[in-house]
Amino acid sequence: MDPNTKMGSNKTGIDMSPILSKQMIEGSKKLQLDGEDGYTNLTLLEQFYLDNDDPLGSVPMPGSVKGVVKSAAKMLTGHHPEVFLNKLGERLAFERSGVRIYEQLILKCEHMAANAMDGLKLPIEKLQEFHDQEAEHFYLLVECMETLGGDPTAQTPDADASGVAASGLMKVIMDPRTSISQSLEAMLSIELTDNAAWELLIKLAEDMGLEEMADKFRHALQQENLHLEQVKQWYEESVRSQGTMRLS
Repeated sequence: MDPNTKMGSNKTGIDMSPILSKQMIEGSKKLQLDGEDGYTNLTLLEQFYLDNDDPLGSVPMPGSVKGVVKSAAKMLTGHHPEVFLNKLGERLAFERSGVRIYEQLILKCEHMAANAMDGLKLPIEKLQEFHDQEAEHFYLLVECMETLGGDPTAQTPDADASGVAASGLMKVIMDPRTSISQSLEAMLSIELTDNAAWELLIKLAEDMGLEEMADKFRHALQQENLHLEQVKQWYEESVRSQGTMRLS
């Protein structure tokens, strides 16, 4: 059984200290924030930040004359290439992280096998295949970004937001204390997000009239669909095997 699912000396719940937990609940009811209604100052603070916020960033200008011409041509036809470049930058950053995430999962699985630890044994060769495909997708996006005159090394606003959103999932997988099962659950969330993002990227490429690029994205999506199906299967097998009683 996964060591993280065994019962132990967990003292995080309030049932571990019924007397003190009642005092804590009573104390929280007496707490009042400054202001007429108890929330005025907090609301004003939140409103201040909302009123004085700055954008999360900006889509960089094309770094070459060729890129400027391409962007201008798209704008004249009623398209906004900066929207597409923003999403390309987001996917590029995500795929780069995906390569590192699979490297960490492979390392965790190799450690598990080397130490004869209990749990679902994932095929290293299949994980390596997925890792290599994530790397291929990264270089595909670099090529597409450069084709449109964009800078693949720049962080677009949506790449920034996506990175923050995914940081918690990455921490789960990279934490040496987490099990294969817990890592797979995080991987499942990542692959679901990844698939939806590729579907959107295909539609944006079609809207821009970039059919050849859309075809490349469709091929990447087919591979990502296989990643999702396999990770989902591994995760289900891992959890169900822990919940099954085995008689010796």
